[in-house]
Amino acid sequence: MHENFFHKIKVYYEDTDAGGVVYYANYLKFLERARTEALYSIGFSNSKIKEIYNSLIIVKSCNIDYKKSSFLEDELTIRSFVKSITKTSFFMNQIITKDDHIIVEAKIHLVFVNGDGKPVRIPEEIYSKFKPYFCDTIKS
Repeated sequence: MHENFFHKIKVYYEDTDAGGVVYYANYLKFLERARTEALYSIGFSNSKIKEIYNSLIIVKSCNIDYKKSSFLEDELTIRSFVKSITKTSFFMNQIITKDDHIIVEAKIHLVFVNGDGKPVRIPEEIYSKFKPYFCDTIKS
């Protein structure tokens, strides 16, 4: 069984439209914040990865499925886990919930790239710290 990262977010006025419903694009921001916090939880940050490894983690693709709306002042939980990994990228699933209700499900393909935007191998130190959060599926 793999581990999960959990991150909580409260919906603020700035996150909503005139009707008090979370604007759809803001879920992407919520997901990014959760991924950043997941990185912090294993001792890394985007700036540290750039400084030490001269690499960036970029989103190659995102498939998002909106299930229900969320509203002003809702408290949301974002569950993130690594579904699979290759030498240069990994696939993360993220699920936003309110109470026991799924609001959003997302599948994100993240790639390690160098300063020129070319894919590079995931550094071993990062790979080993993320390993407990991987599913059993590892691709070559």
